[in-house]
Amino acid sequence: MKYLSAESMALALKSLTSREHEVKNLVVQGLANKVIAAELGISQRTIEAHRARVFSKLQVRNAVELAHVLLVQRLAEPTTPFQDNPLCRPQLKKTLSKGLFVVCLVQVTRS
Repeated sequence: MKYLSAESMALALKSLTSREHEVKNLVVQGLANKVIAAELGISQRTIEAHRARVFSKLQVRNAVELAHVLLVQRLAEPTTPFQDNPLCRPQLKKTLSKGLFVVCLVQVTRS
């Protein structure tokens, strides 16, 4: 699959609503739709709709591709503070089996 260019990705990210940003960040942390819905106080179906719009706007098919394109976007930026990166929050320790831990390792070695 061909991903958006860095410039197109930046524009696509700016086009996300604040709720879509919240959902995006929680999806990348490896949380299930049901957990995200409970955390945000909205229905699981609404989360599914937000998630689908995020995937569509960023032209990705799943959470792993989402994490990948966000990491590439962050690495393309002049500075990427590790501690500010939502991809590397402590909750990710629970998602090692999903392969998302690699994202944090890449960030650590870049700093």
